[in-house]
Amino acid sequence: MPRAGRPRSFDRDAALGHAMRVFWERGYEATSMGDLTTAMGIGSPSLYAAFGSKEQLFREAVALYEATLGAAVDRALTREPTARAAVAAILRANTRVADADGPAGCMIVVAATNCTDANAPVRDLLFTRRDEGLRDLRLRLDRGVRDGDLPPDTDTEAVAAYYTAVNQGLSIRARDGASHAELTRTADLAMATWDVVTAARPSGGPPADDPARHAGV
Repeated sequence: MPRAGRPRSFDRDAALGHAMRVFWERGYEATSMGDLTTAMGIGSPSLYAAFGSKEQLFREAVALYEATLGAAVDRALTREPTARAAVAAILRANTRVADADGPAGCMIVVAATNCTDANAPVRDLLFTRRDEGLRDLRLRLDRGVRDGDLPPDTDTEAVAAYYTAVNQGLSIRARDGASHAELTRTADLAMATWDVVTAARPSGGPPADDPARHAGV
């Protein structure tokens, strides 16, 4: 019989959780292998044996984030009864500041926005995740139109882009040290514009209050 493989001397799941927090706090390129092995409590050989490479470790860390702390967005999109409630829940989830659960800001937004071409696969991974988030929000708004809680000709693409920009901005402000109260005020202001942002637009021309309409442009 073949000999059983040597068991790992560390908790892989716990080590991955520590790696996730390091990547989240420092970003992919600024995180060294030394940072990772120190945080994970393992040596480089064990890291490579368990995860294959730094990039693969990062991919697993992103998946862990999405399944745990980042899952609030999916819950909002699938469980909230209206499109407005879903967007409000998403913004509230992003008003969290640094605490025991991890650094401030959404990992998908802050962990790999500035990468060299050598790390393009990592940059593109998070770009794809953000793009998927934009698509999922638009689909939830489309459902709101079908359900009747949004006007029938709401520009769901534009509304999704607007609230995605607000949401990503909250992550940057959180990373810059904004307080929970400040982030909450921003989220509340964004939701206060809901009726204006989602108002049906007349087709074939600018909105009724557009100066261009009155200027005959």
